[in-house]
Amino acid sequence: MSNIDDLFSVVVAPAASDRMEEHFEFLGRVSETAATKFLDGLLADIRSLEQMPHRNPIYDRPHLKQGKYRYMISYDRYRIVYQIVEKTVLVDDIQDCRQSDDHIILAKDMAEMF
Repeated sequence: MSNIDDLFSVVVAPAASDRMEEHFEFLGRVSETAATKFLDGLLADIRSLEQMPHRNPIYDRPHLKQGKYRYMISYDRYRIVYQIVEKTVLVDDIQDCRQSDDHIILAKDMAEMF
């Protein structure tokens, strides 16, 4: 059992929430059951980041700041990309692993530079 002081707050960025909705709607066109199962699993994985978010690997991409992001694989093919700032986990993107798609994170990093 975890001590309440060990818990992190988890915040899902609007862009990540939008991407989650896009994936849900896409799956929903094929199967409502699969879409619901996807969303339930994804949300459970996101909630699990309240405890030990450092357990997941660094999201190492040459165009991103080294060590800033981590990722977790969810529902076999989706990547939850997040960063840890003090006691807060910021979920910045939900990506389909079958695609190479870092544009949301790149845009966020560029905005932070200016």
